[in-house]
Amino acid sequence: MDNLDLDVLKTALAWTDSGRRATLGTVVRTWGSAPRPIGAMMAIRDDGQVIGSVSGGCIEDDLIAKVKDGKLAARLPESVRYGVSADQAHQFGLPCGGTVEMVLEPLTPQSDIRGLLADLEAHRIVKRTLNLATAVTHRADATGADVLAFDGNTLTTIHGPRYRLLIIGAGQLSKYLATMAIPLDYQVTVCDPRDEYQEQWHDLPQVTMTKEMPDDTVIAMNLDRNSAVVALTHDPKLDDLALMEALKSPAFYVGALGSKRNNDKRRERLLEFDVTAEELTKLRGPVGLDIGAKTPSEIAISILAEMTAMKRGVTMTRSKSEVPAAAVTSAGCAL
Repeated sequence: MDNLDLDVLKTALAWTDSGRRATLGTVVRTWGSAPRPIGAMMAIRDDGQVIGSVSGGCIEDDLIAKVKDGKLAARLPESVRYGVSADQAHQFGLPCGGTVEMVLEPLTPQSDIRGLLADLEAHRIVKRTLNLATAVTHRADATGADVLAFDGNTLTTIHGPRYRLLIIGAGQLSKYLATMAIPLDYQVTVCDPRDEYQEQWHDLPQVTMTKEMPDDTVIAMNLDRNSAVVALTHDPKLDDLALMEALKSPAFYVGALGSKRNNDKRRERLLEFDVTAEELTKLRGPVGLDIGAKTPSEIAISILAEMTAMKRGVTMTRSKSEVPAAAVTSAGCAL
């Protein structure tokens, strides 16, 4: 989940802890050109103060007024739609006749927002179910394949810490990968102890740079199931150090640049250390999907495509990990 959604939950809990009433709104369906995506959240306090957004400002005023007056979700959760008719779309400023459906949940002790936040602090990915008829909630571990679902009676939402990407190496390919990962809401860290690669990163302030050794960085980050590690230096002294620790972690994706032959040698080296054969099966090398990538930017796309597929639990029928021929980049380095 992104930082705004986390702020919504934390603020709503603070309101209820101070004795105020709070209502949590979650977008569960959209039709047409809805301004906010499924899963977007906002919280409304009993005096009309809000945090977050479910429509980018189109319908919030009406929603706030009805929640304040007790006309919506006064005692139990309920669903509400805006923009079903052309008149409503015009009235509430929804673009192109878009429609937004959301679930409003009056927060009570059985909502257990505190427990949900504790799970997130522990880096768990959580599946939370809400029964609209009883307001009873339940939490369980989620997987990358789980998604928000609403059947009219039960709302299932997925919550988890923000996805993190650790890139080993600060070269040109790493910069393309980091730049593309940021709009996908990855929190990007680049690790490279070599001084000569640091200068080119000043124009990407969203990226955290570290000159620590790669294995120390992996350990310090305490990788979870929302973490990915990609080793791109072509230097076994750096890449292998990171991979040795990353393969032991719960990270959902661990990849390494290099040809199939080089990655076969890498696997042999890693087995000589304390990496087990089972742990080694997690390694994606050569890294990325086989899309015929040649340039650094294309290779970055192939890596992010493979990461996205694995994050979503999609079975991939063919990847570079299974292709014997090594592609060659325009810079002349084998994938």
